[in-house]
Amino acid sequence: MSSIGASTQTHRARWVVPVESPPIPGGCVVFRGETLIGVGPPIDSDQAVVDWGDAVIVPGFVNAHSHLEFSGLAAPLGHAGMSFPDWILTVLEYRRAPEFDAAAAVVAGFSESIAAGTTTLGDIASCVPLLPFDRPPEALDLVSFVELIGLAAPRGAGQLERLNDVLARAERAGVRHGIGPHAPYTVRPELFEAAVAASAARRKPLAFHLAESPEELQLLATADGKLVDYMRTLGAWDDTAVPRGTRPLDYLRRLAHAHRALVIHGNYLAADEIEFLAAQRESMATVYCPRTHAYFNHAPHPLPKLLAAGAAVALGTDGRCTNPDLSLLAEMRHVAQAFPQLDPHRILQLGTLDGAQALGVAAETGSLVAGKRADFVVLQLGSPEPDPVAAVLSEPPRIAAVYHRGRRTV
Repeated sequence: MSSIGASTQTHRARWVVPVESPPIPGGCVVFRGETLIGVGPPIDSDQAVVDWGDAVIVPGFVNAHSHLEFSGLAAPLGHAGMSFPDWILTVLEYRRAPEFDAAAAVVAGFSESIAAGTTTLGDIASCVPLLPFDRPPEALDLVSFVELIGLAAPRGAGQLERLNDVLARAERAGVRHGIGPHAPYTVRPELFEAAVAASAARRKPLAFHLAESPEELQLLATADGKLVDYMRTLGAWDDTAVPRGTRPLDYLRRLAHAHRALVIHGNYLAADEIEFLAAQRESMATVYCPRTHAYFNHAPHPLPKLLAAGAAVALGTDGRCTNPDLSLLAEMRHVAQAFPQLDPHRILQLGTLDGAQALGVAAETGSLVAGKRADFVVLQLGSPEPDPVAAVLSEPPRIAAVYHRGRRTV
């Protein structure tokens, strides 16, 4: 959308938090059309000013990882603390149920995400990979990762053909897209290598679930355990697909050849793997899904170690199959509670600018800077606080408004 001929709008609040610079008391956000043209202290202007009063204006939230196909669920699948392989079985049962309507769930997920302040979203397109290309959401920017699953050789070959068809469809539709080889236990090495090569050749981001559970680590190391038993039950295990003695680090080294890689979850990354991610921070990011991590009672996430090493980290909601909702603000508040030693401003950055960086769109969104999109959220505070970000993360603020590309969506 062109800004030529568009009117200029000025919005003021008790606090404006640009993220790339310190909070501005009584600050203003000025935009024309869909583009920010000024962010700073109060200005004298003949233009009408929208004054939000005792509120905080922050960048639109960036949800770097979701599975919107599960947005029709009223509660997570299974029960908290269950083993990862047992939970996967509940996922398959749910997908086979007659009430599972992936297309309706994705549309509902778009609406819920928008209402929760998300203006940029990374989603794994699994059951309905063409839906976002037929009906892309208008009130948020989407990066749709085409999921690939195939541990056995014949299915892997078919997945590559499907990938090429779907990527061509996405390009014709003008929808941002990426490539999503699912995980080490569902993608044979040849398919994984082909996905990395396609990411590099097409300059598309790649998302890969890795170091998610202890069962996954056991599968990689010894080709046995509960996750292998589960795969055998499904007739999906191939003894030749994963060499014994494999580690997440082996996959990370290959992911470094992708155009941009998102390591989804990273719950059980070892010290040398964290060091490797830190060295690749410009093109690789770990996406931490806080409440999903808590749902499985995993060991503490290595988030502080990742940040201390200088690795790139973003946040995601995962899906309603492990999460009660799709609120990225709730994810940030969970991080603040789980890691009280972290600076609240750093946590807000994880859910905004760092997510945009992970998805490859930081030049366009993720912070309030002139020239970027006018994507922002107005949060109404219950009581004044000297630190607006600490207030946002310590109390559940009301979302008063959401703007995407300069247009109010909530």
